[in-house]
Amino acid sequence: MLTTEAAMQTLVESGAVLTGHFLLTSGRHSNQYVEKFRLLERPDLTERLLSDLARRFRSMNVEVVLGPAVGGIIVAYEMARQLGVRAVFAEREGGRLTLRRGFRLRPGERCLVVEDVVTTGGSVREAVAVAQRAGGDVAGVALLVDRSGGRALNLGVPVEYLVAFEAPSWDPAECPLCRQGVPLEHRGSRDLL
Repeated sequence: MLTTEAAMQTLVESGAVLTGHFLLTSGRHSNQYVEKFRLLERPDLTERLLSDLARRFRSMNVEVVLGPAVGGIIVAYEMARQLGVRAVFAEREGGRLTLRRGFRLRPGERCLVVEDVVTTGGSVREAVAVAQRAGGDVAGVALLVDRSGGRALNLGVPVEYLVAFEAPSWDPAECPLCRQGVPLEHRGSRDLL
């Protein structure tokens, strides 16, 4: 069983935990960013961390794992591999998260929704809604990192995460880093789609 401290240490050692001035997918600004691809580019570390997360869902009869593009694709694949089920992903079309590429869920199919990093919970709520609209029965949600301090995770299903910490984030109009003139980094993918 992996401790939260060991999971966080793995994120730090992989170079995934950054400091600076970042634009988050939510539109908010923060002085901390988790660049999950520094972890996800390392299959050995990804497998080790996600094996602990997968263990927590083994008894829930998961039949499919769904993750939102882009970062959720790798997480969904590895979680599905560990659980011995199939993996699908949702992507944006017309600004809305949806299943494409022929991905389907069977009515009542037990679905585990996964996400990489959550700050406000918007993307993971969208992914849960995608699974439900497709007829899936959402068994739970698995996260690599919860940056909200638990505030964003009232989803009505079991939620498990590897690491949780409360990172400061600000509305752009109230951002102290903007006022100090610190250059803003755009590292997320949503603004590129």
